[in-house]
Amino acid sequence: MMRPSSQVLLAAIALIAAMLAWPPPVAFADTPATAAAATPTKVHAQDLPYYEACAREGLNASECAGRLIWFKATAGNERFHTYVFQQRVGVLIDWFRVLRSDERGDRFRAWGIINDPACCVPGSPDCPAKSLDETYGLDWCPGDEELLTYVGRSGYRDPACDFRDAPLAAGDVHGPADQRHDACDLRFGTSTGALGIRKFPNPRFDREAWLRLNGSTGTWEGYNRPIAAAGGHGEAARSHLQDGAIEPPFLIGTSCGSCHIAFDPVNPPADPAHPAWENIKGLVGNQYTRVSEIMVSGMASNTLEWQMFAHARPGTSDTSAIPTDQVNNPGTINALINLAKRPTFANESVIKWRKTAACAKGADEAKCWCEPGRDGKCWEKSLQKETVHHILKGGEDSIGALEAIQRVYFNIGSCSEQCWVNHLADLRQLDPQQRGFGQTPFDIGQCRRDCPNFRAIEDRLANILDFFMSAEGHATDLRDARENMLRAADPGARYTDQDLIADLERDFGPGAVARGREVFANGCARCHSSQPEAATGQLAGLDFHKLDLKTGLREDWLGNDGPTAVSEVGTFRCRALHSNHMAGHVWQEYGSETLRAQPPDPNVKEAGDGGRGHYRNISLVNLWAHAPFLHNNALGPELCGKPKNAANDFYAQRPRYVDASNVKLLPAERQPACFEYDPSVEGRLKLYTLSMQALLNPAQRIPKVTLLNEDVTLRVGPRLWDGTDKERLLGFELTIPSEIDGRGVTAGTLGNFQHKAFIVDLVRAKTAADELERSLNARLGKETGKKVLADLKAVAQEVTGKPNGLVEALRARPYLIKQVYSSCTAEVENEGHRFGEDLSEADKNALIAFLATL
Repeated sequence: MMRPSSQVLLAAIALIAAMLAWPPPVAFADTPATAAAATPTKVHAQDLPYYEACAREGLNASECAGRLIWFKATAGNERFHTYVFQQRVGVLIDWFRVLRSDERGDRFRAWGIINDPACCVPGSPDCPAKSLDETYGLDWCPGDEELLTYVGRSGYRDPACDFRDAPLAAGDVHGPADQRHDACDLRFGTSTGALGIRKFPNPRFDREAWLRLNGSTGTWEGYNRPIAAAGGHGEAARSHLQDGAIEPPFLIGTSCGSCHIAFDPVNPPADPAHPAWENIKGLVGNQYTRVSEIMVSGMASNTLEWQMFAHARPGTSDTSAIPTDQVNNPGTINALINLAKRPTFANESVIKWRKTAACAKGADEAKCWCEPGRDGKCWEKSLQKETVHHILKGGEDSIGALEAIQRVYFNIGSCSEQCWVNHLADLRQLDPQQRGFGQTPFDIGQCRRDCPNFRAIEDRLANILDFFMSAEGHATDLRDARENMLRAADPGARYTDQDLIADLERDFGPGAVARGREVFANGCARCHSSQPEAATGQLAGLDFHKLDLKTGLREDWLGNDGPTAVSEVGTFRCRALHSNHMAGHVWQEYGSETLRAQPPDPNVKEAGDGGRGHYRNISLVNLWAHAPFLHNNALGPELCGKPKNAANDFYAQRPRYVDASNVKLLPAERQPACFEYDPSVEGRLKLYTLSMQALLNPAQRIPKVTLLNEDVTLRVGPRLWDGTDKERLLGFELTIPSEIDGRGVTAGTLGNFQHKAFIVDLVRAKTAADELERSLNARLGKETGKKVLADLKAVAQEVTGKPNGLVEALRARPYLIKQVYSSCTAEVENEGHRFGEDLSEADKNALIAFLATL
């Protein structure tokens, strides 16, 4: 007979397993006479708009090279987004749903995607492709005249192979000869019609099999059509997206620009669905992107994966959703503005790889390594004092700006198979003695040796950083934006600083801007100024508009970038408890020793060791253009696109405002209206004003919580499928309720649930109760520890021989999931940052007016 402890373990395993259950010629064009100096004599036709942008922005050769990489390079992640994500993480992306050309006009409103101005809908006037069948249902884009001929066969030569490198920087340790890795491994492909999302021909594509499934090459409807599950409407439908026997025509990859490319606040498009290149910037940060919904676009909404991934607001992304630390923590897409003035921190202890010209004979390759076939292109790992930036919401990326840029490529899927997938925690592995129970540190040295895409990006990181520091990353002031609006009608029009002040004071009261400067200096500059005087309290006379006469940049970055304890700022704390940079975790090598020595916030009850428990004091430069606020975009109106395709209206599917008494959604008639996407100058300013009013009046905020919007039914057992429209199932059913005892279940409840620790303790309650009691008492205190132990024993008894009983047992004791075994117990997402609530109405208006000028 099976032992009770084994039955408990098997029941738990069942629950968790179910939860996670010779070619044509390349198209070239002559370079226009007005192109930047960095433009080659011949370039790919698809690259012409990029070189024209470099000329328009006045970028030098290095900055221009960095820009092209930022917009286009996937670094090989098309394999991740086509195979690895689905097979190793179990989450499906429906690229046709996201990118289908017949919904190009709805794409921005549905997904926040920026349409590529160079692409067109097949069959539209002047489009080289005359039907969707030619492009497999996607937009036609420059370069497709070659790429489409390689769908279903090998031999495609990637356009990145023709990338023209900028001259090697003088004094480069690996110079003077140019030893950069082959640019082919940057992997550009061609545009999908969405900026930052790139496509590559799939050599495994079987045209005949595709036609049998879909009826034509111009649609993927058979590939992504839902197939009813055995359990009926309560269980999520399936589709051929899961069918490894069917290969799509394209492999889809993403560049870093897929999240950061956005509309220019100073020169937005008249119609967001039809932008021109002049309307687009690469560093602003897309505050409308629904990247989380894109990542689960192939999942039904009643799946656990959809409920856990699709919780991020527009303009935010949970960058730990894949390298999961089981902390529900979406954060905003950073606006990369005035970075040359961003504060740095000296004398931080940093262990990292640094360039060197040679390694000692017989050196351990884990400490010093030279690239084979190169002359003195070596790297050495050591502990040194460094001056670094603090990057990410808690400053976790803290070993250098170049390394932080490189890590972004891993976060979007580059080198996954060679370098990092096997370092992630396997959510199905419940044995603490086995590999995959917890994270292990990503090894930068190993990845450099084994992944050519790593080397291709690493050798050009300086170009990307130069692009970050370029004119494209300069401030986009409201004064400039309004002057640009006037010049659309009258090229000679001017709009001065005094004009802006007059208009703001008409809206916010006489003398508001001057008074707002005083309020800001006395109440905000301590955290939101990078001038040294602000840190020491010398606030009188500070000029927050002062320019650096050498560069023309605003002298004040308007944030000191230093850490503030999350209990002091009081905002939703889950992101501050992010743990991937801790020792022993996946991104350990990207965090400094100084970071990890930072003491925890003593006022936070959750674990905060390893440098956690803080938020950076962010920049307020051009705040007028970047609402809503806070690290999760939760402060201010909720954004919505209201697309024509109701299936993609994600705000309608998941409203956020709740009744504070029971964390249950307010009825529809009491839900505040969402704010429709409006990237115009006045649209941004209106959103800024509403968000500032919410910031300064916390007592008037309606609480926001992301809840499960429907029950999630899971079926455990063998699935027998004969390829027809119905599955057959043997096994049993588990339902995760969207509501328990009249109280909504938050998405964070599942995302933060430390199921492995719970299961281990559940087994220990049967096998080592005394030892468990001591452990619980030490962690929770004697009284709580005693209660938890008793409940664990009761749960173990109730589920013995009855796996279905685990959900019911936890439903009766929700505090186990929501408190004892949760990485973060916070629920309200728009709370905190109450600074300024005691100001008079006049001073609040003054502060709003002044900040709009910065």
